[in-house]
Amino acid sequence: MKSIVRDMKLAPSGHDKIAWVKNFMPVLNKIEEEYSKTKPFKGCRMVLTIHLEAKTAYLAEVLKNAGAEVTVTGSNPLSTQDDVAAALVEDGVNVFATHACTAEEYDGFLEKALTETKPNIIVDDGGDLVAMLHTKHRELLDGLLGGSEETTTGVLRLHFLEAKGKLDFPMIAANDAYCKYLFDNRYGTGQSTWEGIMRATNLIVAGKNVVIAGYGWCGKGGAMRAKGMGANVIITEVDPIKAIEAVFDGFRVMPMDEAAKIGDVFLTLTGDKDVVRGRHYEVMKNGALLANAGHFDVEINIPELEAASVSHRTVKPNIEEYVQKDGRKIYLLAEGRLVNLAAGDGHPAEVMDLSFAVQFFSALHLLNHHKEMENKVYLMPNEINDKIARMKLASMGIEIDELTPEQKEYIGLV
Repeated sequence: MKSIVRDMKLAPSGHDKIAWVKNFMPVLNKIEEEYSKTKPFKGCRMVLTIHLEAKTAYLAEVLKNAGAEVTVTGSNPLSTQDDVAAALVEDGVNVFATHACTAEEYDGFLEKALTETKPNIIVDDGGDLVAMLHTKHRELLDGLLGGSEETTTGVLRLHFLEAKGKLDFPMIAANDAYCKYLFDNRYGTGQSTWEGIMRATNLIVAGKNVVIAGYGWCGKGGAMRAKGMGANVIITEVDPIKAIEAVFDGFRVMPMDEAAKIGDVFLTLTGDKDVVRGRHYEVMKNGALLANAGHFDVEINIPELEAASVSHRTVKPNIEEYVQKDGRKIYLLAEGRLVNLAAGDGHPAEVMDLSFAVQFFSALHLLNHHKEMENKVYLMPNEINDKIARMKLASMGIEIDELTPEQKEYIGLV
């Protein structure tokens, strides 16, 4: 199998990046140490569609060292780092990914990864692999044991398929594991999104009206970090319970139609489409910034922004200026794609240490239990969450209490 990457000469830089994050991912280090000896994935073919940067590259290497034949593609055209992709190829991982590839190239990489690997297990990020296996490449279903899904968006797509009775293999909702969403979605998204925005704009956050669309765990993280940097945070929501939660957390809540009039920065984290659209652009302030941290580039309706504009240009990397008919300027960051990965390096290594432990053990659970699993969406067993959390605490030198036998009996655990 011949990999497709931008330039193999970039590999030394990629190796340096991977080596750096290994220093801060003690759980994956422990997993690699143990499972590189036993090699439970020997003979197993895996395809990972992920944001191809240093931390996800390390997951791919850990799986390879545990015996798997691993193929990696990018899950977003702007998040692939070409030097990391080249480094992975040198380390024996198959890669089909280049930074800023076209939509056609992106789909072609996914197809090539699937058809040349014929995977037994997939790790998906947004649901593109699942969609392709259910439509264009159903011939690959026979050898497929199942897979796991990294994102809220992808899990929503899986539940839709399951509800329609059209999910053709078991999938583990890795995104819904405690050791994923409580940390990755909240602290990881919160920090990395604002790093991307600030890296792209070099503007202050303090004092600005920041509009956060969606108050799920990613939205909570984005709002928390914005508040911590001195922003006036406004939440828009469609879920009444999440809206009350935002109010009790000290934020203003209002419809996007009202928030559009006063926002300085707009950040979408909903997993749905058309969250910011034409009628909102009509009332936005001059200089409003639009950013997205949801998986796909549909939350900010870009065609309607283009239609409302008289001119459009790139003013600096990851910032596009759209001039409205009345002269107002609206700025779109990172083409409306994931701003934390397109304009930054993604989540911190210490957070992804937990998330990728979830992915490793999800794959191992599928390998060991696929015969008893139905074509459904599964949560990762809680005992695995506990195992990962204990590994993380131990790596941090933190101890916790243990229940006595009498306490366990009192609350019905024995």
